[in-house]
Amino acid sequence: MAIISFYTNEKKETGQSLSLAAVATYMAIEHNYKILIVSTSFNDVSLENCFIEYEKIRSSGTIVKNVVEGLTSGIEGLIKILNSNKISSDIVKSYSKILLKDRLDILLSPATNSFQEYVKITPYYSDILQSANRYYDLIFVDLNKKMPAKDKLAILQMSNIVVMNLTQKEKVINDFMTLKEQNDFYQRNNVMIAIGRYDKDSKYNKQNVTRYLKERKVVLAVPYNILFTEKCTEGNIIDYILSARNVTDETDSNFNFIKEIKEISQNIIFKLQELQMKL
Repeated sequence: MAIISFYTNEKKETGQSLSLAAVATYMAIEHNYKILIVSTSFNDVSLENCFIEYEKIRSSGTIVKNVVEGLTSGIEGLIKILNSNKISSDIVKSYSKILLKDRLDILLSPATNSFQEYVKITPYYSDILQSANRYYDLIFVDLNKKMPAKDKLAILQMSNIVVMNLTQKEKVINDFMTLKEQNDFYQRNNVMIAIGRYDKDSKYNKQNVTRYLKERKVVLAVPYNILFTEKCTEGNIIDYILSARNVTDETDSNFNFIKEIKEISQNIIFKLQELQMKL
């Protein structure tokens, strides 16, 4: 139904992967969507580690049914299927790991440690996303900035929504302002802005950043939350979201975290509805 890509043009960490993990997990729990998370990272399993203990990421296998025996699971296996012209709308699910049954799956990043091998894999993402989009309601893509430019652009162009991830630093905000001025793509109606590791007490709060960037709507935010961060390093993000969403104390940092994640989720849903009405 829709592809939502989380992306940043910044060299330093913006909390992009953890932000995506939080939003996708919350939406899978709160809404009746079939959601796929796609990790496109090279030699980095930070996103996968949010859901799966580090040492089990590559070892906890996916049962692949009704496909040629002996094929590798994950994206490498999918590429073999693509090259054999046996792709189908539900084949991506067979090569993904189940996180929440009938709600949330993840397609792991390539297993290779060779960047040369990685760049041979990345051109296939567009075809894989097109196939998955016929089966899943929402696909969240953690778009790796190390990916070759033409492959990144192809994914950005096919995305229904692009969530640009920023941090509360003057240079980062200025860099994005320049990017908007120089590239019409980032002025599109389907581009949303989210500040990762957000601190409401910073002078670069949502309201000030919104005014500075001349955005029509207040930019979104994923607050810094130490418990959330720890749970992500332990593979327990689902348990964290399930627990935190029941917090009712408005002074509790977990209450505020879920409030902001809910706002991002609602904005994604509203934006998709708005874009659909224009078709």
